[in-house]
Amino acid sequence: MPVSFRFVALPSERFSPYFAWSDDQLRDIGARRMLVDERPGFPCRVSLEDAGIGETVILLPFTHHETDSPYRASGPIFVREGGVTATPAVDEVPAMFAHRLLSLRGYDATGTMVAADVVSGTELGDALRRVFGDESVDAVHVHNARPGCYNCRVVRA
Repeated sequence: MPVSFRFVALPSERFSPYFAWSDDQLRDIGARRMLVDERPGFPCRVSLEDAGIGETVILLPFTHHETDSPYRASGPIFVREGGVTATPAVDEVPAMFAHRLLSLRGYDATGTMVAADVVSGTELGDALRRVFGDESVDAVHVHNARPGCYNCRVVRA
């Protein structure tokens, strides 16, 4: 029986206050405000969409794998101003992944990596089903393969 999955975007309320901060305040936490000048190129981890040209985004450090295992991880993410938290349907793959080369990292319930793969975004749904076919995989993190940036978490539906 095929395994169903669900993408989990980051909550907008966690990041919306940053847009009211000054550039100096953002710099103090290692973040910066940017104006989008190309599309695609600024994937928002809240809306799970590429920001449009002319939109404002904040690039900031983010701990995406908070665990007591050696696999604790953080990295840069973009969030767009006014981004609404995406809630994709079960087995729906957001369009922003289709044109990217992706790295999948499967973690067990202890936060230990137990699976990994690199796939074309057009193959993401099938790849997730394969990774979740391993019963020890609790969640999968999707990263952009070349820059290594975290995109989102995927869980069993």
